[in-house]
Amino acid sequence: MPQHYKLDRVRDMADNDEDFVAALAAAFIEEVPEDAERLRKAVPEEDFYETYQAAHKMKPTIDLFELGVLDKLIVVQDWGKYEESGKNVDAQLQIVLNAVENATNEIKADFGL
Repeated sequence: MPQHYKLDRVRDMADNDEDFVAALAAAFIEEVPEDAERLRKAVPEEDFYETYQAAHKMKPTIDLFELGVLDKLIVVQDWGKYEESGKNVDAQLQIVLNAVENATNEIKADFGL
C-alpha cells in the first residue's frame, strides 16, 4: 500500500480503470518532478513568475494523488503570485520537494516505471 501518495481519488476519477490509473501515474512521473525542479531553482532566485507558474501547474496533480502538502504548495504559489520578497518560503518548499521525491520514487516502484 502506498505511503507517500494515495490512489483513492485517482481510482475514482479513472472509474477503477487500472490502465487509466497507470497512465495517470506515468503522467505524474513525467510532469511533477520537472515542475518541482523548476521550483527548486526559481524560489532561491526570487523568480516569482516561474515559481507561481510551476506551483500552479502542480496543484491539481498534488491534490489528486493526495501527497498531503497542498497547503504548503499553495503558500509557495502565493509567494510567487504576490511577489512576497520579504517572506521566506524555504521550509514549505522543502516539504513539497521531499513529498514529491518520495511519491515519485514510490510511484515508480509501484507501477514499474
